[in-house]
Amino acid sequence: MTMQRGFDPRPGAWRRRAAPGWLALRLGLMGLMGLMGLMGLMLPSARADESPEYRLKAAFLYNFALFTEWPAEVGSTLTLCLYGPDPFGKEIDALQAKAVGARSIETQHRAIGAALGGCQIVFITAPAMAGLPRVLAAVQGSPVLTVADSPGAARLGVALNMTVLQGRVAFEANLGAARAARLSLSSKLLRLATEVLQ
Repeated sequence: MTMQRGFDPRPGAWRRRAAPGWLALRLGLMGLMGLMGLMGLMLPSARADESPEYRLKAAFLYNFALFTEWPAEVGSTLTLCLYGPDPFGKEIDALQAKAVGARSIETQHRAIGAALGGCQIVFITAPAMAGLPRVLAAVQGSPVLTVADSPGAARLGVALNMTVLQGRVAFEANLGAARAARLSLSSKLLRLATEVLQ
């Protein structure tokens, strides 16, 4: 896939000109497809102070929220909780207050062992994976989208797991985990997954 000319990879940048209704969804998909086009770029950067991997992963997080159907009980804010040491740094700041339909994202940091009440999206960092069973038990039955970027996380019950394949960011989906959380992942999103677990 070739990247569209003038594509801005910043999370949600394409939404500035998006129209309501079906056009917004279509443009959303185009933004996601453009993002996936970035997978053609290798992760190492010419500048040592850049974090291209986590810049892309932050963009993926935004699109995961956008292409998830949330139950009505979820309010006007989608709280994205980073569980464990933050690998994103300033890259996650771009998601603060970003619109997801009629909702907006709020980012929070939670230390390992902290409660996860009030979180709608939980990103489990690699250092926190040892406590994954406890995290999954804490959010069981709640409309919480679990996301990680650790090998095998989708098979362990995380709904969406980002991976790096041959230097490119991709993701796997666990439909059973999403359904258990009463969440519906868009078929358009699932088509882009490298693996979909039922």
